[in-house]
Amino acid sequence: MNLSTEKALQTLKDSKQLFTEIFKHGTLSVEVYKPEKVDHQQPHDRDEIYVVIAGSGDFYMNGEVFPFTAGEFLFVPAGVEHRFMNFTEDFSTWVFFYGPKGGEKADQ
Repeated sequence: MNLSTEKALQTLKDSKQLFTEIFKHGTLSVEVYKPEKVDHQQPHDRDEIYVVIAGSGDFYMNGEVFPFTAGEFLFVPAGVEHRFMNFTEDFSTWVFFYGPKGGEKADQ
């Protein structure tokens, strides 16, 4: 499968939602997300990866805040509080959910 960022963002726009699933295979679910002004998401029950498409801002995760810019990779374990803050109007991101509910076990 081959899907451009432009096509994914158009699919999102056409859905009139803040996020939409673009691809699914096994436990992998790929979404595109573009919040408006405030990110209201809650912790998820599976591990999650973000790859920022455009924009910049701050990323809150588990009590810490990190700046982010386009092209960056962010990982959030299942059940951890997180959200995007102070993001630019053009902010959008790929979202990858995978693995079992409760998340995968970290290598020790």
